[in-house]
Amino acid sequence: MDTAEFRRRGKEMVDYVADYLDNVEQRPVYPDVEPGYLRSLIPTEAPLEPEKYDDIMTDVERVIMPGVTHWHSPYFYAYFPTASSYPSMLADMLCTAIGCIGFSWAASPACTELETVMLDWLGKMLNLPEDFIAGTEGQGGGVIQGTASESTLMSMLAARCKAVRRIQASNPEKSDADILSKLVAYTSDQAHSSVERAALIAGVMIKKVPADNNYGVEGAMLKRMLEQDKADGLIPFYLCATLGTTPSCAFDHITELGPICNEEQMWMHIDAAYAGSAFICPEFRPLLNGVEFADSFNFNPHKWLLVNFDCSTMWVKNRESIIGAFKMEPLYLKHENQESGLITDYRHWQIPLGRRFRSLKMWFVFRMYGLQGLQDYIRKHVDLAKEFESLVRADNRFEICAKVVMGLVCFRLKGSNELSELLLKKITKSREIHLVPCQLSARFVLRFAICARTTESRHIQHAWKHITKLTSEMLEHRH
Repeated sequence: MDTAEFRRRGKEMVDYVADYLDNVEQRPVYPDVEPGYLRSLIPTEAPLEPEKYDDIMTDVERVIMPGVTHWHSPYFYAYFPTASSYPSMLADMLCTAIGCIGFSWAASPACTELETVMLDWLGKMLNLPEDFIAGTEGQGGGVIQGTASESTLMSMLAARCKAVRRIQASNPEKSDADILSKLVAYTSDQAHSSVERAALIAGVMIKKVPADNNYGVEGAMLKRMLEQDKADGLIPFYLCATLGTTPSCAFDHITELGPICNEEQMWMHIDAAYAGSAFICPEFRPLLNGVEFADSFNFNPHKWLLVNFDCSTMWVKNRESIIGAFKMEPLYLKHENQESGLITDYRHWQIPLGRRFRSLKMWFVFRMYGLQGLQDYIRKHVDLAKEFESLVRADNRFEICAKVVMGLVCFRLKGSNELSELLLKKITKSREIHLVPCQLSARFVLRFAICARTTESRHIQHAWKHITKLTSEMLEHRH
């Protein structure tokens, strides 16, 4: 493909993408395929001779689209949203074209510097404490990670390193192995499985703190567990608090948890993967109160802030605590500006070496929407969730299972778990709307998350109509 053909095909691809997104609601949201469907549709080996672009595009519809779950359909209500906007897609094209691997400032100065500034912009939108802003003289700052799971792992590894060094400073005779065997991390029993996975990778113990009736962790419960564990000779070193849990969008009480962590010299990391985007709205910002006690904070603009995957933003109060844990300086990565206080080499902040120019997506989106446009988008999704909640509450066959704070509604059919399980099976089989379940207080619960950028009231009304129709048919059949 030469430049002339690239120009032509590029314009065609933009048209294809625009048509796909404009008409995505006409496709079944959930695919009707069996595992292994794709292998029989394409050859077993790569072609020897070049093939035609038109043939590849024909195969996109024949091979790929039948097996796609359409996350950007306004009838997709599963998991949490994954963000998408045209400015972000255009920025991603530019990122791919520039094609730099920004592991250090010298590897592409703009890649490093724009990221630092974009994390400051976003940190100020969230009204984060000054400690988290890099500026030109700050000790803290932000970085783009691939996912919230990576941010949790990085914070846990940094906390582990800090704890070992602190203990060895006053007990030099203690070995790493001796200390590591006693370190304990804590998180809510409602926290995402990635926190437990991070502990597995970090090789440390993890304990789950039981949540309260609203599915958030209180300070008193953590305090009790810490006292017991310390009495047993263990060393508490880390807490991952969640703002907006995956099952029900619940909030840990960080204003209670933070002072305890500070007092115990424990690293507090806050995972706000989904809910964090809403903190740019003044009415939701109080939910972030207590962040001043945290050592690190993370959320995913690639969920709910119109920046396409991947873009998970993480801030630390003291960047030395994260850089110091992972610093490796082979000669081939060194450069003459690396000790400058104005810049950082982001390879020290993450697990991979290579990194894409992801901050371009943030720059395009923030400039083309403005803070006001982003706030309007969040508020619209919250309003749609409230609309769905009112529809559920008006039907006495159903019940709401958790407080609706943002864009997620947890509901179920009254009665046995079996009823809601059966209803979800029928919903999935219909392929008209897509939902996933969770478990709350031993109850099987359906999660209805407002996900697509193009979701409107009419889609919510249609979804509810579909759910009640299937419910009526199911209950009649059972009688």
